[in-house]
Amino acid sequence: MSLEWLQQPTRSPDAAARDAALARQAILTKPPGALGELESLAVTLAALQATPCPAVQHVQISVFAADHGIASAGVSAFPQAVTGEMVRNFANGGAAISVLARELGATLEVVHLGTVNDPGVLPGVRRDWIAAASTNFLHAPALDDEQLRRSLQSGRDSVTTAACAGMQLFVGGEMGIANTTAATALACALIDASPLELTGAGTGLDAAGIRHKADIVTQAVAYHRAFAIDPLESLRRLGGFEIAALAGAYIAAAQHGVAVLVDGFIASVAALAAVRINPSCRDWLLFSHRSAEAGHARVLDALDARPLLNLGLRLGEGSGAAVAVPLLRMACALHAGMATFAEAQVSGKS
Repeated sequence: MSLEWLQQPTRSPDAAARDAALARQAILTKPPGALGELESLAVTLAALQATPCPAVQHVQISVFAADHGIASAGVSAFPQAVTGEMVRNFANGGAAISVLARELGATLEVVHLGTVNDPGVLPGVRRDWIAAASTNFLHAPALDDEQLRRSLQSGRDSVTTAACAGMQLFVGGEMGIANTTAATALACALIDASPLELTGAGTGLDAAGIRHKADIVTQAVAYHRAFAIDPLESLRRLGGFEIAALAGAYIAAAQHGVAVLVDGFIASVAALAAVRINPSCRDWLLFSHRSAEAGHARVLDALDARPLLNLGLRLGEGSGAAVAVPLLRMACALHAGMATFAEAQVSGKS
């Protein structure tokens, strides 16, 4: 199967539904604009769902897990075995995203793309094995062509299945030791930024660890610089299985007409890659939070994104997006449930 699907057109937001939602906001019992971003969220979701009164009850959270060859360069505070161990933790319901999904009543899918510490077949985990880890991208591309294709397709498959089941919102999460290094290198290539500016603590590096990580990213970006003009090739060379899966999922969601709530730094870098590959998918991306990771603000700026929250989060897994889901639900509930001035027999603005 080729990658031609990445360039297929995405759906267009429904202008009539947007106008109807705007008209409803104008007659609800409140001063115009008094609910701030909650109003614009409801209007945006109305356009994306092609209905004057949107809803966000059916939420799909897909967490893609994979290991990275660059971990051997000593760029993480945690051992690489943690990735496979966390896959088991997801399956057992003990991870942060597991708790949040339960609280939201969301469907949680864990997709195991390959780990050096393979936990084997687990209940509730979709095993879409590609390899034990990507290649160390200091001196070679992280993924070969087939690994890139399979990673992108895995994200597409998750969205396609969930869309057929009536999903109203897609949240993508990730797990992979050293994936902030891969995301930082990819972001540097996509926006031509300095690794010193974008490199952060990841899983908790100290100042010396961050300097070492920035040096590794600097070397990698310089090695692959000649290919940075092509976002898909940059994704292949500097990304990872789970980062590519997220990019594929975001493009597929836009093609299916499903709104996406993007998580933190790594998910936002995947979103940036997706937008560079297929710019029309940008309309379908909402951004949940500004993480504490150093490069996230710069990536959000490149996406012209206004995140909903700023709570100092940097966990990943889709956790920040999950925390923001209630805001979307409240926006929809207010939009649909408030009385109009006429219904409440309240005098409108003079």
